[in-house]
Amino acid sequence: MSASERYSGITTSFAVGFAFVLAASFAVITCGKSGNSLNDSTIMTENGPLNGIVAAQMNQYLGIPYAAPPVGALRWLPPQAFGQWQGVFQATQFGNECPQAGGGDENCLFLNIYTPDLMIKHAVMVWIHGGGLTSGAGSDFDPTPLVVGGGVVVVTINYRLGMLGFFAHPALDAEGHLPGNYGFMDQQFALGWVQRNIVAFGGDPDRVTIFGESAGGLSVYSQLASPLAAGLFHQAIAQSGAYAGFSPNYRVQIIPIAAAATTGNPPLVTSGTALADAVGCSSQTATCLRGVSAATLVAAQGPTFPTIDGVLLTETPGAAFDSGNFNRVPVITGTNHDEYRYFVANDFTLPLANAQYTSASNTVFGPALAPTVEAEYPLGASPPVNKAELQLAAAGTDGIFACTARRATMGLAQYVKVYSYEFNDENAPGPNFPGLNFPLGAYHGSDVEYLFNRNGKPAPLTPDQQQLSQAMISYWTQFAKTGDPNSSGQPQWAPYVSAIDERQSFVPPTPGVESNFDTSHMCTSFWDGL
Repeated sequence: MSASERYSGITTSFAVGFAFVLAASFAVITCGKSGNSLNDSTIMTENGPLNGIVAAQMNQYLGIPYAAPPVGALRWLPPQAFGQWQGVFQATQFGNECPQAGGGDENCLFLNIYTPDLMIKHAVMVWIHGGGLTSGAGSDFDPTPLVVGGGVVVVTINYRLGMLGFFAHPALDAEGHLPGNYGFMDQQFALGWVQRNIVAFGGDPDRVTIFGESAGGLSVYSQLASPLAAGLFHQAIAQSGAYAGFSPNYRVQIIPIAAAATTGNPPLVTSGTALADAVGCSSQTATCLRGVSAATLVAAQGPTFPTIDGVLLTETPGAAFDSGNFNRVPVITGTNHDEYRYFVANDFTLPLANAQYTSASNTVFGPALAPTVEAEYPLGASPPVNKAELQLAAAGTDGIFACTARRATMGLAQYVKVYSYEFNDENAPGPNFPGLNFPLGAYHGSDVEYLFNRNGKPAPLTPDQQQLSQAMISYWTQFAKTGDPNSSGQPQWAPYVSAIDERQSFVPPTPGVESNFDTSHMCTSFWDGL
């Protein structure tokens, strides 16, 4: 079976409604008050008409189903076309989030569209949420600062998570469809829907930027590397996403699908057959697996990673960038200065005693690598009480996020224009953790608060931080509009050059140039040699 035949579940449905698109040109219906449910703000899509929430500064179209519910027999299949809804769809409330710890529903393939108006072909930004590929939803992010402040259309999407979204198993992989990376298939399916429908919402399908943070950033890197994503976007922004697939010889998480299905790569990757045993399917049949409740699957899953399936991903993103075998579009990529402090605070019981440093290092890096890391990040004589926490955080930041991102940047910059950054606000507002006795600094995810509202409210930023936020919004939206983040109102941001190795430092109130990233994160001196 050819690659195109295996992927027919997606490519065929991408074409559904195309003739209708040409005939209708996705015009806004202006039927007036005729007594039916159509009105002068009704939008026509390939699935039928819809109404949203129209307001002075920003219109919202929420909970739009972009694919058929992946339930029952459609579990662990490529996404399928939704078809036509009945009547006028009321896009006024969010759809279900995908199954995850705490709830969710398998009927979850929804997207949300936010637009400043419907009359201009705005640049489009499609947000791919983070959450370790196991949690989160598009509805968690309010893009008002980008839409109102930056004048772009923003789309937020849901995609299948955990075992339901990223699962390799011999019985499923032998069914003849594209296997494994179902969540990435969903992302591509949503991008196809955007291509065919976004004109009706005031968006320009020829100026689509994908952007995401953490697992969303990993998703961006993966879509850059995926041959099947060609033409679905024109710029890409990856925030703190190079934690998987860019380590040369350590923390190998993205492995071939056959290995992921049968042996895994313990302790990072649990095999599909072992997960099947864990959910009561010792028979290892697809029928048994599709009969297990979503809640049981969520309870059994562990860390989640994509696989090299040979079609959607033919190699790791890092290998694709090094070889030039990726979708060559302009890229913004970067990390936060203190990424791993969040994970030390969130994943360990605080305070973490200095005597626990070795066991904590083993947990993070594994017993084979941990002694080498400890020697490079020692506690020293008479260390302060929080030294283990800070050293573990520094090692995690450098080895898992910073130096992997630098490798991604250097690979990409051989072939495309790349704008690299480090988020450096050491006083970014953050969560409160019990027992926290060290500053979170520019922790993992802190940059997101400078681009989005959370729970409908802006982050509590100081005036200097608000100025930095405005600069970042300007960079992000200008990049979406032109492929270049620079404008007359903000400090110049030069494209990345490997020989110089400089990047933009996002520090309040005014971004500047940073030239010591390599040495401060010990990339060349330590991590690149492992």
